[in-house]
Amino acid sequence: MTGLYELVWRVLHALLCLHRTLTSWLRVRFRTWNWIWRRCCRAASAAVLAPLGFTLRKPPAVGRNRRHHRHPPGGPGPAATHPRLRWRADGRSLQKLPVHMGLVITEVEQEPSFSDIASLVVWCMAVGISYISVYDHQGIFKRNNSRLMDEILKQQQELLGLDCSKYSPEFANSNDKDDQGSHGFPDPDLVLKFGPVDSTLGFLPWQIRLTEIVSLPSHLNISYEDFFSALRQYAACEQRLGK
Repeated sequence: MTGLYELVWRVLHALLCLHRTLTSWLRVRFRTWNWIWRRCCRAASAAVLAPLGFTLRKPPAVGRNRRHHRHPPGGPGPAATHPRLRWRADGRSLQKLPVHMGLVITEVEQEPSFSDIASLVVWCMAVGISYISVYDHQGIFKRNNSRLMDEILKQQQELLGLDCSKYSPEFANSNDKDDQGSHGFPDPDLVLKFGPVDSTLGFLPWQIRLTEIVSLPSHLNISYEDFFSALRQYAACEQRLGK
């Protein structure tokens, strides 16, 4: 009988040791999985949920198409002689302008063009848009934000001339997905999506619930006419806000 009690005791002791070992192992594994999950979430937030943002201080200004400028039918008028005046007038002629414009580049086979994106930013200055977000799926613009800013300042000087001192583009660039809100960024009113992929990519669903999305084939060699056509489309859209 004593031998049986001893055997039962040994079995219970072994089970207790096994329980402690399993509990300790699961605790370590859970911490590891939790750490990996947090790292993945941070990476996703940095790469996907936080587009590169610009704040354009005092943006009632000007821009032009660097490559070619097509005059409207009937020949150039007085404003066409001075593109800055024409583009400023274009912005004022619209019934409404987006306060925040998003630029989403989904082209996977084309290298993103810093000069073309800089042109779009300067045109936004020209017509009076205050906030711009730029997103590409590879994060090239975000990793090379200083290069993009240099291109913007270069074109700003070329296109605005002496007026360039009136405009001060500033980065609002962070890995935090709530960074735009902390910088006073409103939700985007208009998103220009370049490329074949039908995705909002860097914007969360609740950020674009009232956003007008205009699809364009490519941002490469984008013209001012294409840009302003998207603005006219936005100005003509009717937002019922759920009514």
